[in-house]
Amino acid sequence: MKILIGFLLAVLVLLQYRLWLSDEGLREVWQLRAAVAAQQADNSVLIGRNAQLKAEVADLKQGLTALEERARHDLGMVAVTETFFQVVDTPPSPVAKPQRESLVTQAAP
Repeated sequence: MKILIGFLLAVLVLLQYRLWLSDEGLREVWQLRAAVAAQQADNSVLIGRNAQLKAEVADLKQGLTALEERARHDLGMVAVTETFFQVVDTPPSPVAKPQRESLVTQAAP
């Protein structure tokens, strides 16, 4: 009887070790759950981005406003009724400063 109890305790210890500490135990389950949660967060961001891109594609196919905005922004185009002004920032020209002659007086030793 003692041998059977000892054997059952050894099996219990081995099973507990496998459950808690092995690579196939609860630690692996926790890591997989964390990986699934991270992937779901990434997927939700990508789903939002895809919805935005689908809306932009539909707007480009149907409306001229989005097409005009895209042409202005990406290609720099201007409508026929508009006047184009280009403002160029020029660096200030260096002005020659008049040099002053400094008077140095030497004291006699």
